[in-house]
Formats: sequence, structure tokens, C-alpha cells
Amino acid sequence: MSFRQRTSRTRNRRLSNERQRRQQHLLDVKVRSRRATQHRIRSAMGVLWKVAFFVILCAAGYAGAREAVKRLVFENPDYHVQTIELQTDGTLQREQVLKAADLHEGANIFSVNLARMRDRIQQLPQADEVEVMRRLPSEIGIRIVERKPVAWITSEREINDPFASDGAFLVGARGVLMKQKKLLPEYLGLPLIVGCSSESLEAGKTIESPEAKTALELLRLTESNFLQTRFQIREIDVSKSYCLLVTDKNRSRVMFGLNDLEAQLRRLEVFLDYCDNTKQELETLNLVAQRNIPVTFTSPAAAVINDTLEPPVEPRIMKAIPVHAQENRSHQDSGKQAGGSSAQKSRAASAPPPKAIRNQQKKAE
Repeated sequence: MSFRQRTSRTRNRRLSNERQRRQQHLLDVKVRSRRATQHRIRSAMGVLWKVAFFVILCAAGYAGAREAVKRLVFENPDYHVQTIELQTDGTLQREQVLKAADLHEGANIFSVNLARMRDRIQQLPQADEVEVMRRLPSEIGIRIVERKPVAWITSEREINDPFASDGAFLVGARGVLMKQKKLLPEYLGLPLIVGCSSESLEAGKTIESPEAKTALELLRLTESNFLQTRFQIREIDVSKSYCLLVTDKNRSRVMFGLNDLEAQLRRLEVFLDYCDNTKQELETLNLVAQRNIPVTFTSPAAAVINDTLEPPVEPRIMKAIPVHAQENRSHQDSGKQAGGSSAQKSRAASAPPPKAIRNQQKKAE
């Protein structure tokens, strides 16, 4: 037993002491840390080279794709603008639209910014709705819906010919002022808004005057109402700040307030019905008052013309003069003139000449 115990103890006995074992552990840690650091460095360099290779590959691919797109698309003559189709329902000229859009033939169709072009054309006073389309391979389409002028407007109180006046502008239903280069004949029959001196009038500007806005609203209401055939506005004076002085085609003068136009038009309808029933014409009407409305009437033009051609008074009875009496009177007058001339001739013949008179005077002396 004792032998076995001795042999096991000798076998289990450590060959190194504690100090040696501690030193051995330190050496192992140092070696492992160096290897781990080297391994991490190699791993980082590998990742870095992979990232660099990927970046270079992407850059080369982007450069190649860009060059390919440049040569195949932007520098390809097949994609140059060769046709510009313009559709408009008004008087805008082709040169005017292309100049505003900054578009010309020969430009690359993909380099055209459609949104920017639409905004530029929209700035034209005549343009109301604009649509720009790209049609491959070489066509640009532009469709314009122009503003329809509803009246002439000027700051002057009186104007004879708006076509020839520099201070007269066409105005649309939304209040945008326009100056047309090509004037159509139907523009001459548009209503005239005069006396708008509260603001400066410029082409492309939107009017802000309350009186002018009310005048446009009145035109809109009369056009959409059945009064259009019975009350056709020819002139609206907005020089007064509290009312509108309206003149229609029959020279009737109606005063409108600036508020509640629909109620005033209903009152006007009542007076027009009364004029139709009584065969009279409206001369003046003040719709600003809601009660005891001042109104004057006049006879219709047809009645005045009939009274002039067929007056109701009895005609004057003229005394008839015979024709022969006129002839005898003319002969008598001619005889008197002849007798007077013969008497003058005989007197002139019987009278002595001037020399004989002088000799007789000398002998008498």
C-alpha cells in the first residue's frame, strides 16, 4: 500500500513551480494576442480591398453607362426635336409661344424640361391651360387653351375706339388683363368697362379693384341668365366707388350696387316685364334702393318713328294757286322789267352828252 501511494504521489508531482507556470501563461497570452492582431489586420485589409474593388467597379460601370447613354440617347440625331406641334384656340402666334417656352428645333428631346416649359408658357397673359407632351422619337406637342376676353377695360371715362387706344386692355373672366397682337372683329362688340383708375393696368396683371371685379361678376350673371337677350350690357362705369352705372344696347341707364347682384337682377327683371306689358322702354333705373325704386320710362323707338311719319295732328289746309295766274304774273313781271329798261334807254338817248352841257353853261355865262 505504501509503495503504491508513493508512486502515485511521484507521478502527480508537478515538474514546475508556481512562478514558472505563471511565466508560461504570460508567454502564451502574448503569442495569442499577436496572432489575433495579425489575423484582424489581414481580415480588415481583405474587406478594404473588396470595398475598394466594388467602388472601382461601380464607378467604372457608371462611367460606362453614362457614356453609353450620352452617345446612344443625348447625342443621337434620331432624338433631336424635328417637329413642334402647336394647338391653340385663340390668337397666340407660334413665334410668341416658342419664344416664351425657349424651345427650338434641333434640341435633344430628352433634355427638354416639360414642367419648366409649361410654367413659362403659363406666364403668357392669354394662356389659361397649357399641356406639353413628348412624343418619341423627335416630336414635341403643345396644346394651349386661351383665355376668352369678356370685356374691354380702361382707366379713361370715355373712349371711342378701344382698338386704337393704348390704354384699353382685354380682360378675361378671371380678371387677367391681356394685350392681343392680333385683334379679332368680334372683340369690337365686347362690353366696355370705363373709369377703372383706382389701380394701374398692365398686360398679365390681375385686377384687384372691387368695382372691376363686381363688373365682371355682373357680366357673368347676365350671360348665364335669360336677361342676356333682354338686357345686353354695352358699357359699365366703375368710376364711382359705391355703384356701377350700366348702359345697355337700348341706351337704358341702370345703377347697380356692389352687393347682392342677383337680387338686383331679379328687380330688373320685374321692370323689364312691366316695360313689355306696357309697350314702353326703360330709360333710367336705380337698383341701389330696395324700396321706392326711382325709374323713368320713354316711348319705344318704333312709336317715335311712326309719330314722325304719321303725326296725329290735323294737317294744315294750304290755299291752292292756279298755274295760269303764276304764268301771267311772270309775264307781267317780265314786261315791267322790259318797260323799265326801255325807259332808261330813252332817257339816256334824250339826255345831252357831257360836252354839250358844258358849252351851254359857257354861253349862259
